[in-house]
Amino acid sequence: MIDKKTLCDKIRQIYPDIGECGIDVDVDFDRQQNSWVVHLKKGATRLKTFLEEGDAEKCMLGQKCVGLGIEIAQLRANIERLKQA
Repeated sequence: MIDKKTLCDKIRQIYPDIGECGIDVDVDFDRQQNSWVVHLKKGATRLKTFLEEGDAEKCMLGQKCVGLGIEIAQLRANIERLKQA
């Protein structure tokens, strides 16, 4: 069984640039969706993505979370776009 703190720590380990860029990450399990909800935020910019249990297990094994990587890239792009506005 995966717990919230362990998954959050593992995401930070796989994506160390989350902390370096000042991006906050939090996770919660959504029983209705039967998946983990990963919340990413930096300042007023917030994104969330769903991480299926199988993908969460892959993260715990040290493998990349592809969907999460895409969301992190999107968050960075949104932040850069807001800086230029």
